[in-house]
Amino acid sequence: MSDQPVSPEEVRHVADLARIDLADEEVEEFTEQFVEILEAFETLDEVPETESEADLENVLRADEVRESLDQEEALRNAPHTEDGYFKGPRVS
Repeated sequence: MSDQPVSPEEVRHVADLARIDLADEEVEEFTEQFVEILEAFETLDEVPETESEADLENVLRADEVRESLDQEEALRNAPHTEDGYFKGPRVS
């Protein structure tokens, strides 16, 4: 077993699962890239944890029945209406 966290055999295995043909040079390239990516994730372990919890606040308004526009007011600024409804452009 190698010291690297990702081996070329593992890269070939993943490529096979994804049904991707890789040349030997590409396997080496991706192996190096995977190692670099995993090393980058290891730096996250160095980030200190914080103990404060986020202050959560409900930002939704209460669900309540309110007065709304009547049909005539709702259609007043519509560019096209027909029989009391909004009329949209023809789709097909």
